[in-house]
Amino acid sequence: MKHPGRTTLCFVILVIYSSQVTATWNIESSVHPLNLQEHGLAGEEPLRQKRAVATSHPPAKEYTVDIEISFENASFLDPVKAYLNSLSFPIQGNDTDPAANILSIEVTTVCRPTGNEIWCSCESGYRWPQEQCLHNLTCQEHDNAPAGRCNCLKGLPPNGPFCQLQREITLRMSVRLNVGFQEDLRNTSSALYRSYKTDLETAFWKGYSILPGFKLVTVTGFRPGSVVVAYEIRTTTPSPGLMHRANELVTQNLNQTYKMDFTSFQAVTSNETRFFVTPEIIFEGDTVTLVCENDVLSSNVSWHHVGRHANIQNGSRFWVYTTVLNNLTSVSRLTVFNITLGDAGEYICKLTMDIFEYESRKKINVTPIRIFASEDMKVTCDNSPVSLNCCSEINVNWSKVEWKQEGEITIPGNSEEDSDSSCSRYTLKADGSQCPSGSAGRTVTYTCEFISFHGARGSKNIEVTFTSVANLTITPDPISVSEGQNFSIKCISDVSNYDEVYWKTSAGIKVHQRFYTTRRYADKAESVLTVRSSTREWNGTYQCIFRYRNSYSVTTKDVTVHPLPQESNIMVDPLEASIPCTGSHHFRCCVEEDEDYKVTFQVDTLTFPAAKEVHGKQACYTFNFMAKSIVSWCPKHVDVFCHFTNAANNSVRSRSMKLNLVPGENITCRDPIIGVGEPGKVIPKLCRFSNLSSSPASPVGGVVTYKCVGSQWEVKKSDCISAPINSLLQLAKALSKSPSQDKKLPTYLKDLSVSTDKVAHEVSSSPGNLGAIVNILDLLSTVPIQVNSEMMMNVLSTVNVILDKPILSTWKVLQQQQTNHSSQLLDSVERFSRALRSENSTILSISHTNVQMRGMVIKSGSPKPYKQKFVFSDSDLWGDVAIDECHVENLQPDTSIVTVAFPTLKTILAQDTQGRNFANSLVMTTTVSHKITAPFRISMTFKNNNSLRGKPQCVFWNFSLANYTGGWDSSGCYMKVDGDSVLCSCDHLTSFSILMSPDSPDPDSLLKILLDIISYIGLCFSILSLAACLVVEAVVWKSVTKNRTSYMRHICIVNIAASLLVADIWFIVASTIRDHHYVLNETACVAATFFIHFFYLSVFFWMLTLGLMLFYRLVFILHDSSKSIQKAIAFSLGYGCPLIISVITVGATQPREVYTRKNACWLNWEDTKALLAFVIPALIIVVVNMTITVVVITKILRPSIGDKPNKQEKNSLFQITKSIGVLTPLLGLTWGFGLATVFQGSNAVFHIVFTLLNAFQGLFILLFGCLWDQKVQEALLKKYSLSRWSSQHSKSTSLGSSTPVFSMSSPISRRFNNLFGKTGTYNVSTPETTSSSLENTSSAYSLLN
Repeated sequence: MKHPGRTTLCFVILVIYSSQVTATWNIESSVHPLNLQEHGLAGEEPLRQKRAVATSHPPAKEYTVDIEISFENASFLDPVKAYLNSLSFPIQGNDTDPAANILSIEVTTVCRPTGNEIWCSCESGYRWPQEQCLHNLTCQEHDNAPAGRCNCLKGLPPNGPFCQLQREITLRMSVRLNVGFQEDLRNTSSALYRSYKTDLETAFWKGYSILPGFKLVTVTGFRPGSVVVAYEIRTTTPSPGLMHRANELVTQNLNQTYKMDFTSFQAVTSNETRFFVTPEIIFEGDTVTLVCENDVLSSNVSWHHVGRHANIQNGSRFWVYTTVLNNLTSVSRLTVFNITLGDAGEYICKLTMDIFEYESRKKINVTPIRIFASEDMKVTCDNSPVSLNCCSEINVNWSKVEWKQEGEITIPGNSEEDSDSSCSRYTLKADGSQCPSGSAGRTVTYTCEFISFHGARGSKNIEVTFTSVANLTITPDPISVSEGQNFSIKCISDVSNYDEVYWKTSAGIKVHQRFYTTRRYADKAESVLTVRSSTREWNGTYQCIFRYRNSYSVTTKDVTVHPLPQESNIMVDPLEASIPCTGSHHFRCCVEEDEDYKVTFQVDTLTFPAAKEVHGKQACYTFNFMAKSIVSWCPKHVDVFCHFTNAANNSVRSRSMKLNLVPGENITCRDPIIGVGEPGKVIPKLCRFSNLSSSPASPVGGVVTYKCVGSQWEVKKSDCISAPINSLLQLAKALSKSPSQDKKLPTYLKDLSVSTDKVAHEVSSSPGNLGAIVNILDLLSTVPIQVNSEMMMNVLSTVNVILDKPILSTWKVLQQQQTNHSSQLLDSVERFSRALRSENSTILSISHTNVQMRGMVIKSGSPKPYKQKFVFSDSDLWGDVAIDECHVENLQPDTSIVTVAFPTLKTILAQDTQGRNFANSLVMTTTVSHKITAPFRISMTFKNNNSLRGKPQCVFWNFSLANYTGGWDSSGCYMKVDGDSVLCSCDHLTSFSILMSPDSPDPDSLLKILLDIISYIGLCFSILSLAACLVVEAVVWKSVTKNRTSYMRHICIVNIAASLLVADIWFIVASTIRDHHYVLNETACVAATFFIHFFYLSVFFWMLTLGLMLFYRLVFILHDSSKSIQKAIAFSLGYGCPLIISVITVGATQPREVYTRKNACWLNWEDTKALLAFVIPALIIVVVNMTITVVVITKILRPSIGDKPNKQEKNSLFQITKSIGVLTPLLGLTWGFGLATVFQGSNAVFHIVFTLLNAFQGLFILLFGCLWDQKVQEALLKKYSLSRWSSQHSKSTSLGSSTPVFSMSSPISRRFNNLFGKTGTYNVSTPETTSSSLENTSSAYSLLN
């Protein structure tokens, strides 16, 4: 504008057009000035609007042109605006530029004369750029300018730019309608919702269309309170005044029935606030600054943390500062000092002005500083460099890293940072002067601290223990021993700190750690190598080594082991022989290696030199026994020994060779190898010296037994071991004592597997070979080393051979010899499986015909449940094993769970104690490599091979039963039959199976139901009868206790009834514990058993008291004692003796937890025979009372002179005798039937009769002990006015003594069974399989059918 003094009006129009050719301009003077800007379509978004024109030609370029037009007359402005608004865009190009299109033309800036000044204001939707506002004078009085923005300048800037299009924003608005909220307003498809939306949007459009840059308005929803309308407006930033006018228009254009509250308008704008956070990566402990900038001029800024309910206020850790810069920009800073992890989250910066809320959010994350450092270490003061390393988890540029140290000594070092990896290394050296002997073992804590640029600090401690080099001293005395003797070497270090201590042979082989122990003391350490039975392999030099990091302290010791055969390695012949009184016999003792031994033979007290014979490496020493010259009389038994003495003057004696001198006429059997013998004579002989085929080069082991039958020796039993297997057995014995047994075992197991497979036919034909292999596996399983997958494969390969079906007959021969080889084999496999470790955290799956193995390694994190399935198609058997995830997660990480299943082992494991039950399913053994510390439960499913219709029972193999030879036990196992499968759940690990009991009544059988009915009815009658008996005694007490004899009789009857009643109540308690399938509460079960035992014994002893009283009154007539003395004696006998027996029983058995049975609350039988503490006293009392009855009856029928008591006494005594005479035989008969039920295959009649007699004892006491007494009858009749019967018998005195029948009655017949050891039937002393199954007792489960 070159003539500002003229009164003119000018405006600037913005023209946007696109062209595909280069524009050439020839602007007239009316265009003043001309600004041309070119924008590529792919570049940043320009400040002007632009549109892309899609053609098939190359992309059109878009141009924005500001054109200034001046008018002399201000009235021209409106027609020009109207004309421009009437144009339709795009406008096609003209002839001069046909490729150019005009996209839009808009008026942006209008300058009008105002007084002596020219005021240039922006049209609606436009505003001056901020830089123009800063460098030009603004129109302060211009009331339409938005807050914080420049909308009017004094004068048109000479070089542009002019007013710019404002950014489009979205206003989130709300307003309240003072009407009731209806639920249909929540449903966008309801008519009410659509009606409200239509009416409100119509009013909103009319009101807000006056806003600059208005685009649209949309109702977004309704919410209660009363009715809050939420809506959004798309426009440019309006001024508060203009917004108020628009809100007024909205209110005016809306139907008044909506009751819009004008004061409730609220607006939240977006895209207006700039939010910055420093630093970008925030560490815990940093000082963090959050900056919020807005062009709105207001200092009303609040900060809010989304996770907290109150605005952030200034304090020790938070500080808010807000200011307005250059009167244009509002800046608010939130500073968080020493930020924590709890401060992380989303922060809101909210600027409020009038109804507008300018809100911006930013989420910040706080990262803890994690430092990874070297592990604590031990450093030997030998001047070797040691590096300590620290690294941060996040690779950032730290301000600095500091190293500090704290300890009793100071060992400085140098630090070095690596910025590329965010690591720091601290290198130190320690020599002897820095850590003298007094400071050996002192610990220094080194701390590395990483510091960020904003104040965060993270540190890590490394403990370094400095110690001096150890000096070792060893046992000074020379060590010279003979084979079989023990020795020990003590190695002492003057320094207590070490990383490892071990022993090595002179060949460099480490000695297995089972042979030495190491202890640490305050100022020293020691390691002791102990060998209990030395072999020649221990001969040599041994090194004791203390290692501390890379420093080794070594000392050596020489050990000399002199050859000397062990007793078990001296082969003697004969083991036993017979010779005529005048005959002779050759004795010989052989060893496998020819050494320089001095050998003598000892016959009684005489010693004779031996002659030596060498056959290859084998040396035999012989002696010819001449009976005439040595023995002076005949017949006689002579023991012969051979003594071996070595160069160290140590000696060993062979086993005894027995020689029997017999008269010649008694000898019938003669053999040059076996010798002579009498008829029926049985002699053992080493197989290698028998007439079985053998050669010195291939010796055999074992013993063969001969018997003299007629005139010939016949083989009675042969346990010979073939040469290959005998050689393996000897090697196994040597390996178990070898210092390097862990190195030799893998190779040996492989050789054993190969050799066993080759000699399978010899194993099947010889129990000796089979027993030798089992002994080998048992011996090797005790070698304490970890077993790998290959070793386990070789073990199971060997087991597969010896469990093959053709060999089962050989197993039966071993069983007949009362050996425990089957239990020994199972125990060996369990030990191997517990020692199994996997190299890659996976357990190998092994499958053979006769054995399968599956397993799993527990990994850290989320363990999976343990599930394994075994199928043996050849044996038609299958089984599953499962352990729930909740039990698996209680195990330590890297724990191995291994299950081994055997289809044929069931036939060779011993039957139960009485041979009635047998395994008829898979035997599955599950082991865990680490100790189980939490409650544990394993579930198994077996195929139910119930061909004999027996009762299945879940059992495990308990190695501690039968004097530690093993047996089936059902403790801790619960069973459920489901069709052709049996489900077992046990609370411990061991070897499981299913045991079948053919004699046990089926739970659903008629016999079982009948016994249950009898038990229920009998117990009800018994309890009611006993209660009635006590009531009757109370009613007639004064009438029937007028003389001393009657008084004592009724005292006994009352205590018998009371004791039996209490015993029955305790019996119900015990039945409840068992019948509801509770896991037996140990304390409750022990208490119930004690009281049942005590009160049932009390019944018997009160019966004995009654009998002794009768005996006393009739035999000792002239002797009379007071009533108090008799009562004292009666109560001492009736309750004192049972108490003593019960207390002694529980005291002797409960500490070993063998007082009760494991599956019943009654006295144990199998482990302790505690049941005898009840049976023996009861049966003795029955016999005593029977004897007393006979004596008393005889005395009454044939009285002597002076023995006749008075008539009343005699009637009382006769009544007692009558009661005892009836009840005692009845009680004896009861227990006679009880004993009959013990035996296997007993008739069902015995069970029924025993149940009847036991269940109705209370009724017997009521009838024969109480109501049978005529005085009781008369007292009752008199009491209840039955006069006629009473008058006829008023003077008769009847003393009816009742002997209570002891009963184990119960409402459930199974209660009697548990008391007497028979499942489903009544037994007196049948043992129940009980045992305490600890975690590693055994691990093999089977199904008892």
